[in-house]
Amino acid sequence: MPTLSTIKNDLSDVLTEYFDRVSFPKNGIFVVGCSTSEISGDWKGTNSRLDVGKAVVETLEDFLLPRGIHIAIQGCEHINRALLVEREVAEQHNLEIVSVVPAIHAGGGTQVAAYQRMTDPVEVEHITAFGGIDIGGTEIGMHVKFVQLPVRMSHRKVGAANVVALASRPKLIGGQRARYDFSEENLKDYTLEGNRNNG
Repeated sequence: MPTLSTIKNDLSDVLTEYFDRVSFPKNGIFVVGCSTSEISGDWKGTNSRLDVGKAVVETLEDFLLPRGIHIAIQGCEHINRALLVEREVAEQHNLEIVSVVPAIHAGGGTQVAAYQRMTDPVEVEHITAFGGIDIGGTEIGMHVKFVQLPVRMSHRKVGAANVVALASRPKLIGGQRARYDFSEENLKDYTLEGNRNNG
């Protein structure tokens, strides 16, 4: 079992690298899936730990709150992976609040720790976060908006748990004529051959 100090240091390294690589929008939502069992070296759902959850939440707050980024903690499958957020965030983003509260074995140690620290916590069913991290294979992809981008990280562990990081970008839409940067080329007028009826 890694020490709480090791867990905090590992997560700090992950978050430092993530925010060096990703330009995260202020007031955006950062989703965190976290298995405290996996961090401790056990199979997820078998050894949920409140002390580990507290270490994770404290470290997250130190990074995210000064950046003006909202935290969403994903619960486990036993509450359908609902997310814990501040009520203010749910209302600001028009998120659907559901009637459940976290417990150690239905939500997980990280959700319980966050619930204790938040001002007015609520659970919501779905979000479309800009990005986030998955500690221990908790499957956060359903809560990160399309188009998702994996973030290649050199720091890939928190305790014994593997970490996967995601960001997102707007969809690239259009066909042959579409452009994705605005320049002088966008202003050029010319006749298209053989496209009289194609708009």
